[in-house]
Amino acid sequence: MLEGLETICFKIISNVGGARSSYIEAIQKAKHGDFGGAGECMKAGQEMFLAGHEAHFELIQKEAQGEPVGSSLILIHAEDQLMSAEGFKIIAEEMIASYERISELEEKVGSK
Repeated sequence: MLEGLETICFKIISNVGGARSSYIEAIQKAKHGDFGGAGECMKAGQEMFLAGHEAHFELIQKEAQGEPVGSSLILIHAEDQLMSAEGFKIIAEEMIASYERISELEEKVGSK
């Protein structure tokens, strides 16, 4: 099995976990009308997500070069967390856009 597999898996898990938390925080900020803050959280989340994705890609490259990576519960968990964070990003983007639209509509209705 690849030396350092657990370290790489934990790097994936910690980065994408942080990304998912940032995406959730972005939704909360947008819900309260802080769209600038939401954007900052999304950017921070994207940076963490990319760090986790790069660690995962490192494993894929090693396996493609013939170095067996093997399979372990921690790797499966890391990949599950990676996909979960990606899903949260998509949901956060959609929710922020919806909150922005609601805010714009409220301003229009309130200005009448």
